[in-house]
Amino acid sequence: MGLFSFIKNTGAKVFGIGKTTEEEAAIAKEKARRAADAAELRLEEAAARNLEDTINDLQLRVDGLNIFVDDDMARISGMAYDQATREKVILVVGNTTGIATVDDNMTVEHVEPEAQFHTVASGDTLGKIAKHYYGNAMKYPEIFEANKPMLTDPDKIYPGQVLRIPNLD
Repeated sequence: MGLFSFIKNTGAKVFGIGKTTEEEAAIAKEKARRAADAAELRLEEAAARNLEDTINDLQLRVDGLNIFVDDDMARISGMAYDQATREKVILVVGNTTGIATVDDNMTVEHVEPEAQFHTVASGDTLGKIAKHYYGNAMKYPEIFEANKPMLTDPDKIYPGQVLRIPNLD
């Protein structure tokens, strides 16, 4: 009969040991996918912890604060001291690079009226925003105060940033 040629690392393992090249490749691909998923989960957990630390550093009072980050969405739970604190926590999280959506599951200990949110556009100033919402540009300090400690200077706002616009009752 003679000599026959075969491709060494393909086909089934007749003796029940080892795996085919395709099986080994599939296993390696699955291991790589699991490692990437674990790395992404660690990054998301670290991002959530950093956000929690930031909220605590800003002295925003939320009992049982818990933040879960999944891709570009953050879920927040806990009991905020008041509505202003709740809204500030939402803004701290939502105004973070990489976060597109905030799922607010917080409750409020001291209920008060909700503020409006405003997304800063190019050319906006706090005075211009105050004129729009209150009819008086000189009410801009109200907006500045409502967004402390996230804002440190009334002239330092940027397009895309979301601000609290409190009710003036």
